Amino acid sequence: MMPCLNVKFGYRDNFLGDIGPVDKHFAQNVVIRGQEAEINALGLKHKELSDLLRAVVQKGITHVKVLNVYGQRYIGTRLYFPRDRKRCDIEITGFPGNDLGCFLNGHRIIVYGNAQDGVGNTMDDGEIIVHGRAGDVVAMSMRGGKIFIRDNVGYRTAIHMKEYREKVPVLVIGGTAQDFLGEYMAGGIVLLLGLTLQDGELHRAHYIGTGMHGGAIYLRGNIEDHQLGKEVGVRRLDERDKEIVARYVKEYCCYFGGNTSEILQGEFRKLIPVSKRPYGKIYAY
Repeated sequence: MMPCLNVKFGYRDNFLGDIGPVDKHFAQNVVIRGQEAEINALGLKHKELSDLLRAVVQKGITHVKVLNVYGQRYIGTRLYFPRDRKRCDIEITGFPGNDLGCFLNGHRIIVYGNAQDGVGNTMDDGEIIVHGRAGDVVAMSMRGGKIFIRDNVGYRTAIHMKEYREKVPVLVIGGTAQDFLGEYMAGGIVLLLGLTLQDGELHRAHYIGTGMHGGAIYLRGNIEDHQLGKEVGVRRLDERDKEIVARYVKEYCCYFGGNTSEILQGEFRKLIPVSKRPYGKIYAY
């Protein structure tokens, strides 16, 4: 193992490359060992933490541990991802604030705790794995990559989620969701597994798929028709659907544990839009 090296930040230091200086007072918050870095977020503001994280990732570090996170926002944004390098695995211990992984483009973020609102906002590629629950508007406008949430999520999850050609975003939720799941969803795949519910307990969301005009929601467990938006239809899974569900349930269990076969024995429904332009009649064109 290489010796522990404290990173020295300042205007004369070449460590930062072309992204500008980081305040030298935060040098004590970063330790580098070979291709691994450790950042102590205690006492750092969200921009200070983002500057440090961007600096070590741009330097080519492939594994970063971020400790003592307490509500700092925008963790994982502004990260440099050259296609000729390996992705960086970013492990977060604590409770990241809003917009975790916003605009993420290829790296992997693992959270050992809960996350707040906006996880994966406009995410383009990579992975976010949350060992806990997440708040509202998870995967808002997500257009690529994968998000795995072990437990429940809040309101308006997967709103405006979209896809284009080979880019199909995936969101897997181990528990249940609040209202307006998949609102205005235009593409992508959502799995809602209901593992936090008791036998026979209904999913909590109402108005599921309101305005939905693309993509698919695979829902395991009990749901009543009145909980669905008028823009969605319910279908049984065909063989292709079963392959999709099995693939991502297996991946979920790899991250969080659980029995893939037992989960797949549950009853699944596929929710799809009944129209690609549900509100077309209210516009002139």
